[in-house]
Amino acid sequence: MQHVEFFHRDHFETRYHRRPARRALGHFIDFFWEIDFDPLWGKYPEGFSDALFPNVGYTYMINLGTPFVMELGTNRHDVRSDVFLPRNKYMICHHAVGNRIFGIKFRVSPVVFEKKVNFSEYREYLYPLAYLIDRSVVDRVKAASGFDARVGIISDYYNRILERHLGSQRPVEIVTQVLKECGESNAFSVPVDALAARFGISGRTLQRYFEATTSIGSKQALQILRIRKAVEQLVNDPVGFHYSTYGYYDHSHFYRHLRGFLNQHTIDLLQPHLLLLTEASAKRKRIVNGES
Repeated sequence: MQHVEFFHRDHFETRYHRRPARRALGHFIDFFWEIDFDPLWGKYPEGFSDALFPNVGYTYMINLGTPFVMELGTNRHDVRSDVFLPRNKYMICHHAVGNRIFGIKFRVSPVVFEKKVNFSEYREYLYPLAYLIDRSVVDRVKAASGFDARVGIISDYYNRILERHLGSQRPVEIVTQVLKECGESNAFSVPVDALAARFGISGRTLQRYFEATTSIGSKQALQILRIRKAVEQLVNDPVGFHYSTYGYYDHSHFYRHLRGFLNQHTIDLLQPHLLLLTEASAKRKRIVNGES
């Protein structure tokens, strides 16, 4: 059995604890999460997998249970300890009885204030947490009584880092503001130089900020946000979906981007939604042309 992000909403909404980061920390962390699979093992005694589409940023996965298998792009890994992974690739996590994982989904990790880390060097594989998070904090997270306590420990840890570096966050603030504003306004095709000019920097500097904090350039980051947002609406509201909402020129422009984002399995899952999209598009054309 494979659960796929966007398509199997009940699984991802009910079988994961999830909490957004608050206040200033929200510029850096999307949310905290922890799997809640105990009720599922009777139904799936042989295990199952969860598939996630590319995203912007990183995830820290702290292993609270038995080893699990992670596929990142075309690479397969046996995860026995705790890992840090880029989210710009298609990801599949294979789960079995005894697995328990706590995760932190970052836009940008506050560790950039404490250590000389260029995240463009961390975009291909899974990496150990050894110098990306204080080991004593990981140990406290593992010993904590539950999800809420783990969230509190991690939030306190990163909030203290932010407090120590007030006034030195400009590159991070620029990156997170670009992601936030472009995502909210669906402005995913603004030229890099135009984005940079708003902050009084060059396009090359903005690219350097993006690569150092998210591992990828601004254009790739915005295109990932664009297709994720489009697919989410297409799955949840195919009749109300229109490609122009997300800046696509026409149906074929959107579909080319969509095929590059999905694999064959998820294309097959999306076929009923694409059929509704085609029917809705044809209906709009008839209305525009004055046909019944």
